[in-house]
Amino acid sequence: MKAALYTITALIAFAANSLLCRMALADGAIDAWNFTAIRLLSGAACLGLIMTAQAHYLRRNSLKQNSLKRTTLKQTGNFDPAVLTDKGDWLSAISLVIYALCFSVAYQALDTGTGALILFAVVQLTMIGWGVYNKEPLNRIQWLALLIALIGFIYLMLPSAATPSLSGALMMAISGSAWGIYSIRGKTCVSPLRTTGFNFLRSLVAVPILALIGMSYLSTISMTGVMLAVASGAIASGIGYSMWYVAMPLLKTTQSAVVQLCVPVLAALMGVVFLSEQLTLEFIIASSVILSAVLVFVLNKKQEKTKV
Repeated sequence: MKAALYTITALIAFAANSLLCRMALADGAIDAWNFTAIRLLSGAACLGLIMTAQAHYLRRNSLKQNSLKRTTLKQTGNFDPAVLTDKGDWLSAISLVIYALCFSVAYQALDTGTGALILFAVVQLTMIGWGVYNKEPLNRIQWLALLIALIGFIYLMLPSAATPSLSGALMMAISGSAWGIYSIRGKTCVSPLRTTGFNFLRSLVAVPILALIGMSYLSTISMTGVMLAVASGAIASGIGYSMWYVAMPLLKTTQSAVVQLCVPVLAALMGVVFLSEQLTLEFIIASSVILSAVLVFVLNKKQEKTKV
């Protein structure tokens, strides 16, 4: 239940991020460079405040219990000192920057369907390939479920896809690979919140470069674009990615790859609710196929673990 709760929360955040990016970039409310810079800054600021409050609370609570029980912090069972030493790493931070920037730049050159097809195809290849390499082989039912989910995904996105520009397709492929790496790195973190927070803080080294390149676009930025970038960074990215890092250690790499095929479905549903986009029969059919196949894939993995 814990894995399901955090996974669903993270997927909803991913879908919200997609919606916010679409609203900001597709309508020209802001450029990709400044959007990414504000996204990283707001994510770091939000998580920095939460981490500060968390560290203060944990230390105060631990010291209080230590004085009452006359024991060590580790023996209280309520606080692991390792939590406060988890500070992410540079590879994850670099992956985060590459994903966010390449995604935003590619979004301006590709339509929604084409971008989603390239992004999630590369994410699947990266994460499932890594999972199989690390001895997480798929059985026949899982391969069939994955194939059906991919067919449903292509059926959903293909009508809106168009022949992509080479540069846009390459940028989106790089973005998908970077996101796959960032997700995989989350399997070993001790404190998901602090790991994500420090990854965002480390990513700020790229902000001056992004801001410098984005200076030529300052006259085209609207307040709506800035607010959408802040929401994308602070809520959908900062908090959402923290939830994803909570879920990652609880899932197999192959599972975490396949469940992300649900994101376009959730994003499309949000488009219907918040942007009054049309709900079609094709969408209902494709969504049912994708969600059913993902469920079979995940449940089959659980049953296999139970038998062992």
